[in-house]
Amino acid sequence: MDRTELARFLRGRREALQPGDIGLPHRARRRTRGLRREEVAELSGMSTDYYARLERGTGPQPSEQMIAAIARGLRLSLAERDHLFLLAGHATPRRTLRADHISPGLMRILDRLRDTPAQIMGPLGETLVQTRLATALLGDQTRYTGPARSVVYRWFTDPASRLIYPASDHPAHGRVFTAQLRRTAARQGPHSPAADLARRLLDESEEFAAIWNEHEVGLTYTDEKRFAHAEVGELTLHCQSLLDPDQDHALLVFTATPGTESYEKLQVLEVIGTQQLERTSPVTGP
Repeated sequence: MDRTELARFLRGRREALQPGDIGLPHRARRRTRGLRREEVAELSGMSTDYYARLERGTGPQPSEQMIAAIARGLRLSLAERDHLFLLAGHATPRRTLRADHISPGLMRILDRLRDTPAQIMGPLGETLVQTRLATALLGDQTRYTGPARSVVYRWFTDPASRLIYPASDHPAHGRVFTAQLRRTAARQGPHSPAADLARRLLDESEEFAAIWNEHEVGLTYTDEKRFAHAEVGELTLHCQSLLDPDQDHALLVFTATPGTESYEKLQVLEVIGTQQLERTSPVTGP
């Protein structure tokens, strides 16, 4: 770990990042060039003290997960992310970790959707990052590890994952999830993470195996989805997606028609999301 160069690199990237780059209003009277340390720490999901020690060159060696979070918080390019890993004393990220890195352009779009349910998904249905309102709507889907990171895996192995949708929609969700996994496995190849996930689900879920053996392809969602929220009831939202083909990521944005009951319920969810945020605090790191 090169603490001196790591500290210089972090300071340089932080000072180059402007409030407008992360969707914050620009205020003329800022004593700090670029972002403040506390702003980067919040974007990275860690305490200000932990991040500040890294910038001062006095902190412990951060884990790969911490470095990945900082890279995302600083909106680094993939090359910059790899450089950050090397400075922190880690090897260049494995392919699976590189696939988790979100392009700065897609993150800039997400930053401007602070008052909208939106999230970025990986190729296996992993939720990589969510807006506060997406967490209020769908729950924290970034907390899972292992195969459970995939929404497809959770759908067929964890009944609780289905509660956010009306029961009458469950058969359609299962068929679409399966068709999407089949498409990804065909694109990635028989020795890919998608193919491994499919084989695992064939062993663990009779329901998945039955749908998989129907060989359905090309199934997609309409732009309208129904949600069953525990506190505000049922919502009907429009889902629009923006694809990043280089990283195989999708930005999903959920909106409601103004004047509808679902639109009003989203306003209530915004309050719920604020309360959830106030009850949580950033992690402090190892």
